Amino acid sequence: MIPFFTGAQIREAVSPERAVEAVRDAFVAYARGEWTMPPKVYVPAYPAGDFRAMPALGAGHALLKWVTSFPGNPAKGLPTVTGLVLLSDASNGMPKAVLDAGAVTALRTGAAAVLAAETLGRADAESAAVIGAGVNGEAAARTFVARGRDVVLWDVDRSRAEEVAERIGAQTAASREEALAADLVVTVTPGREIVLGEGSLRPGQHASLMGADGPGKAEIAVEELARVRVFCDDWEQASHNGDLMLAVEAGALSRDGVAQLGDVLIGTADGRKSDRDITVFDSTGLAIQDLAIALAALGRADQLRVATIEL
Repeated sequence: MIPFFTGAQIREAVSPERAVEAVRDAFVAYARGEWTMPPKVYVPAYPAGDFRAMPALGAGHALLKWVTSFPGNPAKGLPTVTGLVLLSDASNGMPKAVLDAGAVTALRTGAAAVLAAETLGRADAESAAVIGAGVNGEAAARTFVARGRDVVLWDVDRSRAEEVAERIGAQTAASREEALAADLVVTVTPGREIVLGEGSLRPGQHASLMGADGPGKAEIAVEELARVRVFCDDWEQASHNGDLMLAVEAGALSRDGVAQLGDVLIGTADGRKSDRDITVFDSTGLAIQDLAIALAALGRADQLRVATIEL
């Protein structure tokens, strides 16, 4: 009998604060070589969207996430992200759990955005803003709130931003420019348009870019990436599928100029060096983060009376 976690049960099992802790541990384990992660596989179904297969191995478990990204779905009353996470015992190959991929993705996306902001932002950073009030943008804002930080939301759909802000105890920004002026900025957009143009970030700011997680997407101009200090979740993945890809192709960035967040966390790479540094974190979403959330949820299966399925 294999436990099946619905989205609601995952959110009940793993709080935003627990998600940050779990994702931090995953980055550290990956940086130390204790967890492994084969490359993400994209199965394009453009122009509608794409499918992604994401494997990882760590802590005695193996994981495969089969997940989608169909940006036009909300207009049809469907979620942008959906799919399943399969968790197995790495000692014998037996399945251990099945989880809703949308909830896992939202939790780890919010956790990674805030973890990067807290790690790379100024120690005295006060204001925080999230651009994009979709499911993953809400998760990022909710995580900021859970960490005790005031946050403002902005979305092209103002009513959606207001609805989310009221639900999670945040505020809405009067304009995108107001949101982009925050000390800590998180962008969670479809990645079809540049949010941060050349010269848009000021000294001391940090931006976590969470939306450009696939080929052809971008939230920041190449010229802006070239003038700031750049960090990523995983170089191999981000340089082929994230905001970094365009900058690498243009010759504006190379491996030597980009540090991985996990390396900063374990002290093998420098993070912020001064209060005037502009730091940018390019996230493409890692299977190790999904594994961290899945294991955190599995640890509470008995307490939640999770339904089971029989193969």
